Amino acid sequence: MSDESRARLRRQLNRAIKEGLRDVGAQLTRLNNSVGGRLDLKASDLESLDVIDREGPLSPTALARRTGQHPATLTGILDRLEDGGWIVRDRDTADRRGVVVKAERGRAAQIVRLYLVDSGMNTALDEILTGYSDADLAVVADFLRRAADAGRLSADRLRSAD
Repeated sequence: MSDESRARLRRQLNRAIKEGLRDVGAQLTRLNNSVGGRLDLKASDLESLDVIDREGPLSPTALARRTGQHPATLTGILDRLEDGGWIVRDRDTADRRGVVVKAERGRAAQIVRLYLVDSGMNTALDEILTGYSDADLAVVADFLRRAADAGRLSADRLRSAD
């Protein structure tokens, strides 16, 4: 294969991966909207709840930074999540004046069931992953981690430019 052919193939593969990521993002947004519709939660509520569940307990300020939400917008999100029994606000044990947000553990199972069981997503992913070797999976996992890091950095750059 000539250098020109290799370069063309590389450009095509890069474009296919970027288009694939856009499509994955769009399809996950559809899934999030379906899950949110079943639970009467907005996409921003689900995103915030996911961050709280994975990284919490968090202060509202830390959560706003991690989600990219304006603090006033986040207050409304937290109010909805608390009213729905999805989170609790507690005093920060390190600073009694501060507040931390924690996920209600009993409610998380509802979300997990919708995403992984009822939607069939977990089974579909398991079936896809069986077609790859351990070495392939290590590359995919590394790519996804690095792509997520690039997304965080890009969002931070845009935020700091405001």
